[in-house]
Amino acid sequence: MRRLKGSVLVAAVVVALVGCGEHEQVVVYKQGQYQGKPDTKPWDNESFAGDRAQWEASIKARNQSQNEYRRING
Repeated sequence: MRRLKGSVLVAAVVVALVGCGEHEQVVVYKQGQYQGKPDTKPWDNESFAGDRAQWEASIKARNQSQNEYRRING
């Protein structure tokens, strides 16, 4: 029984020390190349179907609803 407790204690110490290890985390960049996902325009989605004017109107309406002076007086 004493041997089992010792083995469990040693295993726990080993697991704790392995969990504290620090691994090298280096990102390799390729010069002159963007490696992320390609960006799309904010109006290129199902809601606006590529209509930039509708997207801009929606943004303006949202901004007006966040205007405290307009919300209180209007």
